[in-house]
Amino acid sequence: MTTGTDIATLTSPDGYFEDFEVGMLIRHARGKTVTEMDNVLITNMVMNTAEGHFNEDVMRKSPGGIFSQRVVYGGINLSMVLGLAAQDTAEQCLRELTLDKIRLSHPVFHGDTLYAYTEVLEKRDAGQDDAGIVCFRHYGLNQDDKLCVQAERTALIRRRPKRGTP
Repeated sequence: MTTGTDIATLTSPDGYFEDFEVGMLIRHARGKTVTEMDNVLITNMVMNTAEGHFNEDVMRKSPGGIFSQRVVYGGINLSMVLGLAAQDTAEQCLRELTLDKIRLSHPVFHGDTLYAYTEVLEKRDAGQDDAGIVCFRHYGLNQDDKLCVQAERTALIRRRPKRGTP
């Protein structure tokens, strides 16, 4: 059986409750280019029937349509932004508490690249010794710095293990 101390050796030395400060803005290290496979496969897997995600012909021929090409399903965009942010905000997460205020404000197309940023909105005690609560606002911007995704996430984050205590 793995103990809490053993788990700490498997993760990075940061990302603990104490490492977050209200107002902190984190630029996450990686971006992700959204491919046709990402969009069509996941759209079909979740049984999304909106043809705007998988029928190029309909999108091109749609008179007065908003877009002349397929648009990436918003659930994929949100998931990618949360995934890009996870290395810095979820490595010490014990429990996801809420995900709300989701806004998909700009379309994402095949070939667009999403980058993630996170702002720490709130930090509070959880009433337990080993963790605290942190509220994050995640932002997803495309390669042209257009805001595509925004969401607030609240998580129970592990406190830094105390060293040298019995």
